[in-house]
Amino acid sequence: MSSEFQELIEFLHSDHPAVKQVALQSLVGYSQGHAEQFKANDYQGVKDLVATVMLGTPRVNVENALTILINLCDDRDILDMLASNSMFVAMIACEICDLENKQADLCCMLLANLAKDDHIVSIFDATKKLKNTEVFKSEKLIDSLMDCFVKGATGKLNLFSNFDYLAFFFADLSRFRRGRDYFVTEQPYDGLFPIQKLLPFTEFVDSRIRREGVASTIKNSLFDTDKHSKFVLDPEINLLPFIMLPLAGPEDLEDPEEIFDLPEELQLLTPDKRREEDLDIMCTHLESLLLLTTSREMREYMRTKSVYPIVRELHKNHDDQTIQERCDRVVQMLMRDEPKEAGDDAKVKEVDSDDEVVEVI
Repeated sequence: MSSEFQELIEFLHSDHPAVKQVALQSLVGYSQGHAEQFKANDYQGVKDLVATVMLGTPRVNVENALTILINLCDDRDILDMLASNSMFVAMIACEICDLENKQADLCCMLLANLAKDDHIVSIFDATKKLKNTEVFKSEKLIDSLMDCFVKGATGKLNLFSNFDYLAFFFADLSRFRRGRDYFVTEQPYDGLFPIQKLLPFTEFVDSRIRREGVASTIKNSLFDTDKHSKFVLDPEINLLPFIMLPLAGPEDLEDPEEIFDLPEELQLLTPDKRREEDLDIMCTHLESLLLLTTSREMREYMRTKSVYPIVRELHKNHDDQTIQERCDRVVQMLMRDEPKEAGDDAKVKEVDSDDEVVEVI
């Protein structure tokens, strides 16, 4: 890499605001694929970027610094350095919850990338009494982030941000036991389960990012098989319809009894009902159904709720091979004969979610 590029990184440490601003603007385009250069001199370039963000002004410097940090997260060493700084993580969360912050969505992207690192669990211990108590009634930052995601979906909470990328943040939190426990624990400040607040976004047509992140959060949460009954049978959560709806199309079921057995949310679908169009999201929902078939109790319950007919119609009306294979696996689990003795249930291994990070161009 040229000495000119290294000089730009060194200028991030300059005491002259104009010099630092030019350096930040110039480095945005170089931040993808050149992480090693920012690690020179004990990561001084990264430290200067963090200091710029934490300073908070001027706005153009903060925006450029955030963008560079987002792109540098594809380097595991830099990612670990940033995520292990619990003060920095909490500060980014607070910036997201500043409802006048024009860079809130960039902060959401950065937080989503930081959640690829195991140190992100520090967010569960982070607290801050935010000034907007009408919106934020809990001092736990994880609760405030959930409030931003749910209440900000329409774009009215913060006119400059939609908070969509928090969906990926929640998805990666669900990789951890502490995260999965959080999603199914009733929160004292509002009396709701966090997963309960995410479920309606499985059908949120305005944002593929929200649908994808929520679908992954559901699937990851289902790796804890002991919580399946809570997810499915607790009427406050009532998970099953939210997985089935994206898989359901406008086709009429062949048997009227199949319709009556469906969850109420699926019994009166209109002729213009459309399935989820994103193949990855659809596969994720099918994998969630497959995880639910781990126990005999859930298999028997799913049979009573016409899960098989919905999957059957999807198989008939979709020619993608991966979708059909997922459908076949679900059908095999639901239609098989049950053994006389329990104990043959499949054991599900926990897997990590994708390691892809967000990049800003």
